[in-house]
Amino acid sequence: MSNEICQENMKMIVDTQRCKGCGLCTFACPKKIVEIEKQERNDKGYFYAKCIDQNQCISCTRCAIMCPDCAITIRK
Repeated sequence: MSNEICQENMKMIVDTQRCKGCGLCTFACPKKIVEIEKQERNDKGYFYAKCIDQNQCISCTRCAIMCPDCAITIRK
C-alpha cells in the first residue's frame, strides 16, 4: 500500500514511497513551491518531494512529467 496523502484541496499529490528525492520536480516547478522534505524519510530511506503551498499550484503538470519514478499526480 502506498503512503499517498490524499486530501480534497491538494492539487499535487506525491506517492512518498515511490519518490527517491531526486529533485527534478523542484527545478521543473514554475512557481518554485516544490521542495524535498528535509526531516522525514520514506520506508526506503529517501527524503521525498512535497508541495509547500497547494494554493499556489497551477496544476501545470511539469513536476509530474519530470518525475522519473511516476510518483507525482496532479489534480486540476
